[in-house]
Amino acid sequence: MSQRLYFGTDGVRGVAGEHPMTATFALHLGVATAELVRREGGGHPHVVIGMDTRRSGPMLAHALAAGLASRGADVTWLGVVPTPAVSYLTRELDADAGIVVSASHNPFADNGIKLFNHQGEKLPDEQEAKLEELIQRHGDGNGDSGLSQVTGSQVGGFRRLPRDGNSGNDASTYTAHLLKSAPYLDGMKVVLDCANGAGHLIAPQVFGKLGARLDVIHAAPDGENINVSCGSTAPDAITRKVLDGGFDVGITFDGDADRVLLIDRRGRLVSGDHMLAICAVARGEKEIVATQMSNLGMERFLAERGISVRRVQVGDRYVFEELRREGLRLGGEQSGHVLFLDKAPTGDGILTALQVLSAVRQSNKSLEQWMDEIPVYPQLLLNVEVPAAQRDVVAQDPAVAAEVSAAEAELGADGRVYLRPSGTEPLVRVMVEGRDEAQVRVLAEKVAAAVRSVAQVA
Repeated sequence: MSQRLYFGTDGVRGVAGEHPMTATFALHLGVATAELVRREGGGHPHVVIGMDTRRSGPMLAHALAAGLASRGADVTWLGVVPTPAVSYLTRELDADAGIVVSASHNPFADNGIKLFNHQGEKLPDEQEAKLEELIQRHGDGNGDSGLSQVTGSQVGGFRRLPRDGNSGNDASTYTAHLLKSAPYLDGMKVVLDCANGAGHLIAPQVFGKLGARLDVIHAAPDGENINVSCGSTAPDAITRKVLDGGFDVGITFDGDADRVLLIDRRGRLVSGDHMLAICAVARGEKEIVATQMSNLGMERFLAERGISVRRVQVGDRYVFEELRREGLRLGGEQSGHVLFLDKAPTGDGILTALQVLSAVRQSNKSLEQWMDEIPVYPQLLLNVEVPAAQRDVVAQDPAVAAEVSAAEAELGADGRVYLRPSGTEPLVRVMVEGRDEAQVRVLAEKVAAAVRSVAQVA
């Protein structure tokens, strides 16, 4: 596949106000999206748009809407909703595509654009490549670009989704979807950290209907405080809250609520690997999908129970593709992005938390007992700065390959080495994992030094 121009592992992302996260680019992407849907389906495309709580969200979302309408697409505006709500409502409203403006767990100054197909699934690489080609070929979509004119009644319209709770097609259908398989929490003390993000309204509503004794923190977004010292990227805040308040569980989302981490009553972080293991056993799965970053301890734990793990490259889209290709139901990432394909076509933090709590209840074991049983091997991740031109090939350098082989030989069957080029930054991530923490650190430093040396020489 040729070098990508705009799309990374999860849509387009960058600093809002800098290319490509500008209103101009968003307009062009809206034009390209509508044009692609028109060519593949014809007629008036219908596209839904949602966003998280970032200050730059309306700028980009309305530019997208303008580009879509200019090529004949009708736009339904969802406002501030979690990314998985956009996915769900794209399918529920029988839309041709869905778009969410969010940079997920990134700092507030960043923003991003993610696209879903008519099934609420993230676009495959091939579709994103077609969008990039359209943007390059047709630019701003004016009459000199080769695109036919869209005028009069062919111009797209714009509507807001009703939110009065009385319509069968309003956002409350997403809440109802979450509650279908939710456990009753009979007085369980639960604290939610909403990251001042897109889940700040829906998550408390859902958990408030389940009988939990609920407390909520970081649910007052101001456009700039999303993910700031809160949420799943900064779990210390909710950990202190759980321990100081005697809560049974803490639940912490990222900025667009498509991922989640839990905190047990002892203050331990329940990662995506833990949640995968708990749900795989409770659901009777025979095989799941995880990424190269998932902990070897989790894999060994599941192997002892007859459950195999397929590993794919980092990115929930690759987890999804493997699940669908192999006809499997459960997969996810260590970061807390978990997919239940029998429940939803994309990762959903609220849904994941509900599924984990349901699995724990069904097991007749506490979350703390599960945490005691699932081993976690020491794992060290080092980021090494590498020029962008070398980022994707440095692992094949003979000196780097030799250091990796030596580390793997020393670790044996109880460890792993994994090099991953960043999808958005001039970095190579070096991960080393094994039973002995001191050994892991020494070997990680050696591999990182080899990468660094090769980058400097080049």
